[in-house]
Amino acid sequence: MAEIGFYHLTRTGAEQALPALLGRTLAAGKRAVIRCLSDRVASVDTALWVCPQPDWLPHGTASMGHADLQPIWITDADEAPNGANFLFLLDGQSSARLAEFERVFDLFDGGDAEAVAAARARWTAAKAAGHALTYWQQGPRGWERK
Repeated sequence: MAEIGFYHLTRTGAEQALPALLGRTLAAGKRAVIRCLSDRVASVDTALWVCPQPDWLPHGTASMGHADLQPIWITDADEAPNGANFLFLLDGQSSARLAEFERVFDLFDGGDAEAVAAARARWTAAKAAGHALTYWQQGPRGWERK
């Protein structure tokens, strides 16, 4: 079973929150896959190229190819062609393969009532499936475990 963290975004969007989480992922020697809506793949890609901290987040997308060489893979499909240990879910995306990952990061917009309701439904389903769950909320000094 995976350890699934629900990340309640209250101060920034996912594209601003991802770099720090991904930096820690790479520092831990892990690989990541980011699953988002198809119309956001390009904007997430751009956000990772221009983020100031950390200043280097090596990543790729299907348009770039060479998935097996990419420490971070951005996709709209339920896949991990780079052998990722960690899964980042944006835009209310889910995965039928949660148990294949060590950790799953479910980032959702706390200012969107529908996104919060959908995250609660994903929490309930993950709990019923026996995954270990944690809940994090953005606070004044960063992520706070609730």
